[in-house]
Amino acid sequence: MVGKELVPGLYFVATPIGAARDITLRALDILASADVLAAEDTRNTRRLLDIHGISLNGRPLVSYHDHNGAAKRPRLLADLLAGKTVAYVSDAGTPLVADPGFVLAREAIGSDIAVYTAPGPSALLAALTVAGLPTDRFYFAGFAPVKTKARRDFLKSCAEVPGTLVFYESPKRLGKCLADMVITLGAARPAVVCRELTKKFEQTRRAALGELAAEYTTKSPKGEIVILVGAAEEKSPDEGELQQSLRAALRGGASLKDAVAMVTESSSVSRKLVYKIALSLEKKS
Repeated sequence: MVGKELVPGLYFVATPIGAARDITLRALDILASADVLAAEDTRNTRRLLDIHGISLNGRPLVSYHDHNGAAKRPRLLADLLAGKTVAYVSDAGTPLVADPGFVLAREAIGSDIAVYTAPGPSALLAALTVAGLPTDRFYFAGFAPVKTKARRDFLKSCAEVPGTLVFYESPKRLGKCLADMVITLGAARPAVVCRELTKKFEQTRRAALGELAAEYTTKSPKGEIVILVGAAEEKSPDEGELQQSLRAALRGGASLKDAVAMVTESSSVSRKLVYKIALSLEKKS
């Protein structure tokens, strides 16, 4: 494949998470044209290039990952400062999304080097697409800690996030992670386990967290895992507490309008409801 001329800079290229044909035409152009290729795993990248008929033609393919980044970044930054084009790919999906590349991007930006993206496959977005949970607001939490206490503390910190929670997890730790989610998030929350997205044995399991935790306690799945958990149900506001807060604000000299504003902000309850309660208190006084 013959490449197209690129504007100098650093290109982060999304690569397939399973199906090789999911790569974009622009990604192929960049991989065929960049002066230097950098990859989290050069073996995987060579296979991808071979599948799509892209030859290195003497171009360097540099190994760059979390463990050697400090040693390899100076070379890549020097190439970029010399006006070369550098394309970086992680093992699968979009670089920087639970994959290496962040420090390289930050240092390139700090050196006034142009940074570009060739968007494409992402396990995060693929899982949200098939899960059937709300996507208007979601929180990507990445990988939970390995140790039990740290994992439970981490999950507790996500409990009140007002949106769908998305986690990556190792198949070996899936059962333990789901069990801790039941403890910290609640057994009744709707949840989804996605496995091997876009691959031959792709599977999506939708059920309550408690049911999924019980299922995967004895089951050891294989492949890449994404866990999605629905947001916590909004708690009904305690009208008695809202009345107390309004009375306290009014006794402190606040006008009705200001008291409503203060209680709305502190309680995260809709202004309409707080105002309705305030009017009822005013009629009683």
